[in-house]
Amino acid sequence: MTGSEWFSSRQGGLNRYFEGLYLAMTAKPGIQVSGAAFGDPAPGGTSWGPTGGSTVSRVLASRRAPDAAGIDIIDKHFSLYGSPRPPKTSPDAGMVVHFQGPWAAESAVAGANKLVTRAKTAVERSAYKHADAFIVLSRPFKEILANNYGMSADKIHIIPPGVNIDDFEFSDETSKRGGAPQVLCVRRLEKRMGIDVLIKAWEDVDKHFPGAELRVVGTGTFEQELRSLAAASSAKITFLGRLDDETLRQEYKSASITAVPSLALEGFGLIALESLATGRAPIVTDCGGLPDAVRGLDESLIVPRGSVEALADRIIQALSGHVPSAQECRAHAETFAWDVIAQRHLALYEGVR
Repeated sequence: MTGSEWFSSRQGGLNRYFEGLYLAMTAKPGIQVSGAAFGDPAPGGTSWGPTGGSTVSRVLASRRAPDAAGIDIIDKHFSLYGSPRPPKTSPDAGMVVHFQGPWAAESAVAGANKLVTRAKTAVERSAYKHADAFIVLSRPFKEILANNYGMSADKIHIIPPGVNIDDFEFSDETSKRGGAPQVLCVRRLEKRMGIDVLIKAWEDVDKHFPGAELRVVGTGTFEQELRSLAAASSAKITFLGRLDDETLRQEYKSASITAVPSLALEGFGLIALESLATGRAPIVTDCGGLPDAVRGLDESLIVPRGSVEALADRIIQALSGHVPSAQECRAHAETFAWDVIAQRHLALYEGVR
């Protein structure tokens, strides 16, 4: 398995997913798994070097790594890194590529110029040529991969991400600070994440629940704009920056509910699964694969993306008690346990070999 960075070195959904699947695979009896990415590796994993540096230098570093013999499957979680095709030492190895989002489109949304975007699109298409199968997190990403990149739909398989249930302590009761309800939002602070919509919605929430607190975890390029927007509000909004895992787990326990207000390019939303594992209902938008996190639990948790009014109304309803119970949330999260998801990957690998 090859990734981008190990999660302990750089937090983010892609890295958490890669490391989570790697650890779940190593726990499976009867198979041998190796994992490589940049940064400090998880137990048993290897590193291509420190995080940072240019994209070109990182690509070269990942491809200079020695090839192992006897490989049956190569599972790539970031298409640029690692060998673009099976190594000479294992020429018959199956190549599985995880498509966790359109790299070029994400750059365009972030403001990159057209030349850069086109170059990234060309690099992506080239990297996908040797794949025997693709894994996407949701149907919207399957459609993007097929329609925008020209990959055969027959090769694209939908497998949702997993969550390490044991990492999250289930709790029936919230530990409210000062007795007021709290809503937690854990996101990269980027424009496409929709946190500005959530901050605007919080004005209405505050009118119904004076003293309620919106707590925002994360950092990003849109942070200053969000802080300015929050500073102009009379409602209680707190930015917490980046948190370690243990502190984040405590934030989940203290929250009444969570919010995932994404506007674009959302593959699934691991944050929603972590919230559910703690017993906290997530309110999500109808963006990408986010709805898949709560389908089968309560589809009223899904609101139209970009709608301040709809988001505010659903949060108000939730804080009034109209959400699934903590037990129902936890039970739903267990259907996404890493052991279950890893088994689905193994079944796909068998079909590729």
